[in-house]
Amino acid sequence: MNSFSDAPSDSATTCPHLVALEQAFGSLESSLFRGQQRVVVPAANSFAALGLLKDRGFDLLVDVSCVDYLEYRGAKHRYGLVYLLASTTSPDRLTVRVFADDPEPTVASVVPLWEAANWLEREVWDLFGIHFTGHPDLRRLVMPEAFTAHPLRKDYPLQGRGERHNFPVITRDHS
Repeated sequence: MNSFSDAPSDSATTCPHLVALEQAFGSLESSLFRGQQRVVVPAANSFAALGLLKDRGFDLLVDVSCVDYLEYRGAKHRYGLVYLLASTTSPDRLTVRVFADDPEPTVASVVPLWEAANWLEREVWDLFGIHFTGHPDLRRLVMPEAFTAHPLRKDYPLQGRGERHNFPVITRDHS
């Protein structure tokens, strides 16, 4: 197992879940920081790896988030998806990272594994533009349907592109 170069490791102990992942998918980048185990899974294997982890007791998908690494200190990939997993029957927690790149960042949807992923993936798609293949209802969640950009991408202008002036104003009385 390899460690992230920017994250010190607490211990050399091997997580049994990581051993199972490496037996199934080969050597994976991983780290242990302040007692929190993290692993990077290739996008092509993400659904199978997350399915294996669910079968091993990670029955709770806590969150799905995204980081845009545009122009970040030598980053090799543009987007980093972050899946926070937990077990409701043990103290096990695991952070799984999956990377995606332009021009069409795509990752398999995990809605078939955890129904909670439905809205979480919609939010990531809406704000970052990551397409989740196999998602049952991938449409805008936060931004208006007519909005064509993904505002949390680092190449999106801070002041926007003027599109908000084209949308109707919704007051409290009409919301």
